[in-house]
Amino acid sequence: MYNSMTIKLMEPLHLDMGDIHYVDEIMGSYSPSSHLTEDLFNNKMAFYIALNFPSYSLKEKTENAENWTRRDWAYARMGDMFISRVPADLQQNAAVISTNADTYIADYNIYMGKLVNDNMETLFPEDLVLITHWGLRDELKSNYNAENGFEKQQMIYNVMLDIINQDIPQEVINSGDYIWNPVSNKVYDNGQEMSFTTEPFTRYEHLLHNFKALSAMDKYNPVYPTYIDRAYYESMEISKEDIEALFIEFITSPEIAEIAKLIKTRLGRDLQPYDIWYDGFKARTNINEEDLNKITRRKYPNPQAFENDIPRMLVDLGWSRAKAQEIANKISVDPARGAGHAWGSEMKGDNAHLRTRIPAEGMDYKGYNIATHELGHNVEQTLTLYDIDYYMLKGVPNTAFTEAIAFLFQANDLKLLGQSNNGNSEEAEALAALDNCWSAYEIMGVSLLDMYVWEWMYAHPDADPKELQEAVVNIAIEVWNEYYYPVFGIKDSPILAIYSHMITSPLYLANYPVGHLIEFQIEQYVKDRQFADEVTRMLLQGQIIPQEWMKGAVGREISGEPTLKAVDHALEIITE
Repeated sequence: MYNSMTIKLMEPLHLDMGDIHYVDEIMGSYSPSSHLTEDLFNNKMAFYIALNFPSYSLKEKTENAENWTRRDWAYARMGDMFISRVPADLQQNAAVISTNADTYIADYNIYMGKLVNDNMETLFPEDLVLITHWGLRDELKSNYNAENGFEKQQMIYNVMLDIINQDIPQEVINSGDYIWNPVSNKVYDNGQEMSFTTEPFTRYEHLLHNFKALSAMDKYNPVYPTYIDRAYYESMEISKEDIEALFIEFITSPEIAEIAKLIKTRLGRDLQPYDIWYDGFKARTNINEEDLNKITRRKYPNPQAFENDIPRMLVDLGWSRAKAQEIANKISVDPARGAGHAWGSEMKGDNAHLRTRIPAEGMDYKGYNIATHELGHNVEQTLTLYDIDYYMLKGVPNTAFTEAIAFLFQANDLKLLGQSNNGNSEEAEALAALDNCWSAYEIMGVSLLDMYVWEWMYAHPDADPKELQEAVVNIAIEVWNEYYYPVFGIKDSPILAIYSHMITSPLYLANYPVGHLIEFQIEQYVKDRQFADEVTRMLLQGQIIPQEWMKGAVGREISGEPTLKAVDHALEIITE
């Protein structure tokens, strides 16, 4: 019920419903569930649950995993419910801070048609408006084979640097009133250069607010006394040390440097920092994106059209018509204000929500690609709520797993458009391995940055937004120089700091690269099996600990080894 209330309260912030008003922000920042834990302690229910359902550490869960029954796991999840007693006012404050950060990012758009180069030439369509960072990144990725693609990418890269450094003019954020050259960082009004005000470290102010709100809860969490502990040991149920070691081992593997050499050969130029988003290993690379845009705009002129097509998409992935319709009936598609997201139901009878951004001319391919990702989230959310044996086991071990399922759906986007690559299947598999590896490499560095920034904030709790901005940039450069400069040959880029997740979703980023590794392991396992049956079987293991889930799903724990092994083979097939 609280989840349903929150969804409704945040609709004006999340959906394309016109201008956001002050009352929308106030209502959206209200957390209906903030008093629930305190109320349950006050009426003694929490004490009864804590006494009858003991909590287990991650080490204890791991040791007991082979012997526990499904009921034992459900009991253990009951024991996880009341290991802290955070005052309601702190939870409510954190909800307000989180909503404010989310609103800031959701309404942070760049009017690309107002960008000019040194010759005062525009490179992008007049009506192109992109949200940071997702829209900017995806536009950059789409320009590898486009006319003036290199210059466009350089321009987008400079926009990103201005955002990271907070050199961006306040006047061009979410506004098309002025002309802006992001390379020289000059603003023009009616052809005349004008003075401007740079953004006043607002980006880092939101990050700092999140830190203060979440760290204020530390003293009420005896089991996990820092937010860093809660993010890794409690939420992910994989230790920070294991995550860090997994990422560093992967991004320093010799396969990464070999992929970089291949990309350099394919591009015919030296690598640039933004080539962390190189998009040339996907099957759609040989398909004109404008042709794909025509297809998606025709098929999906509005959210309802996408919603109506979900049953057909699920049938194409292997679900029976009856089951596909049953799942689809529990998913609502809404017009997103931001890049889009999925929001699951917590209660049977409510629908999961797929939020997607659809322009007036219809859904473009980039939006469709994101929407198929969100559909994967919704299918997981629906199956693990309605078909699970114990409610306390609904869901998956952590968000890396729901990201992995979403990646699996996203990888099938062309198939669902009837545009599957009919070429060499061995070559297609090789390209998929290279793409997965390069994507994991990119986001692992961002995740390490996120981790190190939070460690810095804990070491400097009294820092101001300017000091935090300097620290984030310095740490981003340090991570780049350690793990990316040896591959790219360019030093001191802070590009890893552009991710909006750092601002809106504290310590969430690690779920993406872990999700990429999980996705690849699952994809390899199901490629000769029935997709829908295997995915359903895996999902209905529910919310047990991550490594036990993986062993049940594919027979081994989470590892980067399968990806790297596949890359070795792929590099023998893809040589240029």
